[in-house]
Amino acid sequence: MPRWKALPEELDPQVREFTGQLRRLIDRNGLSVAAVADSTGFSKTSWERYLNGRLLPPLRAVLALAEQTGAHPSHLTTLWELAERAWSRAEMRQDVTMEAIRVAQARAALGELDPEPSAAEPSATGARSEKSGKGEKGGNAGEPGPAPLSQLPSSADFPQWGAAAPASDVVSVDGKTGRRGGRYRTPMIVVGAAGAALVAAAVVLLLNPGAEATKKVAVRKPPAAPQPNVQPALPNGVRCTGEDCAGKDPEKMGCGGRHAVTPSRGMAGRMLIEVRYSTVCHTAWARLSRAAQGDQATISAGGHRATARAERAGDAYTMMVAVSGDPAKVAACGTTVAGVKGCSRPLPATAAGATVPSGAPSGTAR
Repeated sequence: MPRWKALPEELDPQVREFTGQLRRLIDRNGLSVAAVADSTGFSKTSWERYLNGRLLPPLRAVLALAEQTGAHPSHLTTLWELAERAWSRAEMRQDVTMEAIRVAQARAALGELDPEPSAAEPSATGARSEKSGKGEKGGNAGEPGPAPLSQLPSSADFPQWGAAAPASDVVSVDGKTGRRGGRYRTPMIVVGAAGAALVAAAVVLLLNPGAEATKKVAVRKPPAAPQPNVQPALPNGVRCTGEDCAGKDPEKMGCGGRHAVTPSRGMAGRMLIEVRYSTVCHTAWARLSRAAQGDQATISAGGHRATARAERAGDAYTMMVAVSGDPAKVAACGTTVAGVKGCSRPLPATAAGATVPSGAPSGTAR
């Protein structure tokens, strides 16, 4: 069985070359990963990540390895700087990809990707035009339709009709003999029926006063059914998001690595305090490096607090807290065993977005 695992295919060539140099340097000196961890002060788990291409080692770890193996530190530093720039570019591309995925998911949830109903408009317009044409023709082609009642002549327009024609009969529109008041018979019938209905309703109300109170009782509408929450799909390896991540380990939940940036950073004595924010999980945690045993840091956001204490000289990190607003406003404060205190401060937008785990301490969530 080969000693080293195959490096990821998507690893940048410069990072691949640097990782291979570290492997060859350890092989030439006959060292094990455990021996390298003991002599450099970085944990075995961290060195396994460094040597398998999952994490770029900090410069302090590289210089400690050079001192142990007798390698020239300037040569390793040059290779590390090239790998660090390549890692930064890869993380920036990952951030842009995740941003595009979130925008597409938001548009799909809001229904902006549904086809526009422009194709149905011409057919509806054509139907309305066809109906309008039929109405104007009024029947078969060449035959004018009947004129409206308001346009028909009456005795008021020609007073001489009253003397020439009998008062009882008049020729109607369709040629049949009828009463002069035939045109007004239907409206009068409708008015009479409406009046009779009003009288009947008044009688019912007088005889049964409680009916009106019964009708005035408001009918309560059933409450609207709650709309289901549309949860966006998470990338492979990410196991929680938002409040579900509060109090959990960012590394085990898959929120660190290329999914995280550093919006703020500060110092407390020699201890470096960083706020790491996951753009996928929407959570933050505090990361300590160059910490002495007993140094601690606390992060708080959204009513949640998390504290980490360095158990040995090196590094530590807190559990996650949910972040709903600007991650640059989330602060982490630390205190050394000597009593020196310090808090993180926001970094420029470009620096925070391009922050990579190259300076990440060993064994911590990236």
